[in-house]
Amino acid sequence: MAQEPTMAAANGVQAIHQAALDEGRFLIQRCVTCSKHVYFPREHCPHCGSVALDWVAPSGQGTVYAMTTVRRKPDAGGDYNVSLVDLDEGVRLMSRVDGVAPLGVKIGQRVQARVQLSEGRGMVLFAPLQALEKTAP
Repeated sequence: MAQEPTMAAANGVQAIHQAALDEGRFLIQRCVTCSKHVYFPREHCPHCGSVALDWVAPSGQGTVYAMTTVRRKPDAGGDYNVSLVDLDEGVRLMSRVDGVAPLGVKIGQRVQARVQLSEGRGMVLFAPLQALEKTAP
């Protein structure tokens, strides 16, 4: 079981989740009763209704389920992708895949999660798994 974030002001599951991200940690919930993973954080398990949910660190590996490209002018930051990613733990989340051109993101592509901090706020982003394997020592 992962340790709950240390931010004292974190009240409620959404705040606890964001506090962990702000500390650079990605956590999801796992139901003690039915053993299923839960994401986005909730007070009750959507599978069995239990309130016994632990915080756990996922492997972070997943597969792109769907993606789209958001078009922007270059002076506004250029195009970027929005992707739905199925984590190996069985939950789906919306994010984006960095390190590849927006049109280079493919359905079925394996990715790895990471937490990126921007102005003190953490967010979950993904990188192509093949690119990470090529750069590993």
